[in-house]
This record gives sequence, structure tokens and C-alpha cells, in this order.
Amino acid sequence: LTSVRKYELVVVLSPDMDEETTTGVVNRVNQFITERGGALVKQDSWGLRRLAYPIQKYREGNYRLTLLSLDPKYAQELESSLRVTPSVLRHLLVQKE
Repeated sequence: LTSVRKYELVVVLSPDMDEETTTGVVNRVNQFITERGGALVKQDSWGLRRLAYPIQKYREGNYRLTLLSLDPKYAQELESSLRVTPSVLRHLLVQKE
């Protein structure tokens, strides 16, 4: 019995990537989720937004929201993979009620 939980993932991507590269990163995240039995509920691009403070010399970031369901044992792994992805400036994975 696996307990799948709902999560909300916001990823802030480097603003100097072209659309193709951005899509590639988003697709890799999606692939990670689906390969581990998770499901993508909804995806939304919030586009370029000003950051509250500069991150790695950037003042803007390309925001992406993903609502997903995933076995909690893979949540840590997902975060680790996002942490080592150079084009991801920041990410936040929050468990939804």
C-alpha cells in the first residue's frame, strides 16, 4: 500500500534560457515524477517575475508551478535533483492538504 500525497512545486528557472531549454528542464522534472509512479495534476507558467532579492546575479526568474501527486519517499529525491540542476535558481515543494 503506497500513500500518494499531493504536492505543489514552484520552480524558479534562470531567465536567460530560451523556451526550448526551459521546456527541457520542465520535461525532465515531469519525467522524474511519472517514472516514479507520480501524476501531474496541473502545470502553469507564471512567466518572468522580479525576484525579491538577486539570486546568482539574476534579478528576474522564470516561474513554473506544478501540482502533482507522488509517493512521499520520492519527494526528497525530487528536491535533491532540483538542487543540483544548474538552471534551477530556487524551488519549493509543499505538501498540499
